[in-house]
Amino acid sequence: MKGLYCKLSGDQGDVKFLVQETSVPTDMGDHQVKVQVKSCALSPVEFKLYEDLKLGMEHYPVGREIAGVVLQVGPKVTFLQPDDEVVGILPLDVELSGLCSVVLIDEYNLVQKPEKVSWFDAVAAIKDGLRAYTALHTLARMAAGQTLLVLDGASPFGVVAIQLAHYHGVKVMATALSPEDQKFLEELRPSVAFDSSLSYFFLLWLAFTQGVQESLLARVIKVWDSKEDLVDSCLEETGGLGLDIIIDSGVRLYEEELEALMHLPHKHDLITLLAVGGHWVTTEQNLQLDPPDSHILFLKAASVSFLNEEVWAASRAKQGRYLHIMKDVVEKLSTGTFRPLLEDPVPLYEATVSMEMVQRKQVRKRIVIKL
Repeated sequence: MKGLYCKLSGDQGDVKFLVQETSVPTDMGDHQVKVQVKSCALSPVEFKLYEDLKLGMEHYPVGREIAGVVLQVGPKVTFLQPDDEVVGILPLDVELSGLCSVVLIDEYNLVQKPEKVSWFDAVAAIKDGLRAYTALHTLARMAAGQTLLVLDGASPFGVVAIQLAHYHGVKVMATALSPEDQKFLEELRPSVAFDSSLSYFFLLWLAFTQGVQESLLARVIKVWDSKEDLVDSCLEETGGLGLDIIIDSGVRLYEEELEALMHLPHKHDLITLLAVGGHWVTTEQNLQLDPPDSHILFLKAASVSFLNEEVWAASRAKQGRYLHIMKDVVEKLSTGTFRPLLEDPVPLYEATVSMEMVQRKQVRKRIVIKL
């Protein structure tokens, strides 16, 4: 069978994606499961993370979020059995690509997929859901009544984070990078899960009320518009008290940055926006805080946390919580709380071109490959 892999070529670190033949190991571990893959979501390959973990791979497997049917289980597998529909994330040290027709994976990296959830929704939401839970529950200790700012809210991760926060009674604001993003965010509405046992007229009433529900967002901030200031907009919305939680999608570390980074907020702006006891959850791996910035955080008793959802699979210390999060993500998919942002499923023969676009961050929606 064939799988999609990538490697760094040349001294400049150019990324090259290639399809190569591979085979499933014949020896199955005691707790391993053989899964026939039905769909696989594409995410950028984090080469720096592989380097930090010293995995020493020549070819990095592509496509780690998978959904499929269990074909065979190891002798000590207790959670799953053949013919179960499952969804999960392949670990970082896996050798098989998620685009292989069959993969071997430890049972502790899989959860059962509800029957009403499609293969594509499952893989599109599993990693973004894990990321959102890590940011809001584990790091920020989200609670009802708090205020949250999601930067780049129209991204796949941003949409899931907004839905999760709204579900828990948090007042959410988000930034839009373009007029199209603004329109999309302003039209976000909570879902209503329909029960077939309800009467026809009640379903009509629910459908009508769903159409007139208020937006998931208290405010959409147009960062693409130079006339709208991020700090002023957030302080106005919070009555000058600041934000309890901020989740960024990258920050500017210096006043003078490349033109491509000018849409990102400066780190000082986010520190200014934090409320007393606020939490800033950052995706910026190389964040540097100057002494004045640290002093402001000290005066506010605020904190900075680094968002790395891969820590769940890299460390087995909290394996039960990891499984609980993934199980809750698919349950919220089944009830309609989560609606992932994804493109139409892509056939396998277009996987290489699609992955190149994903790696260059040229797509705004989650791309899922149909196997």
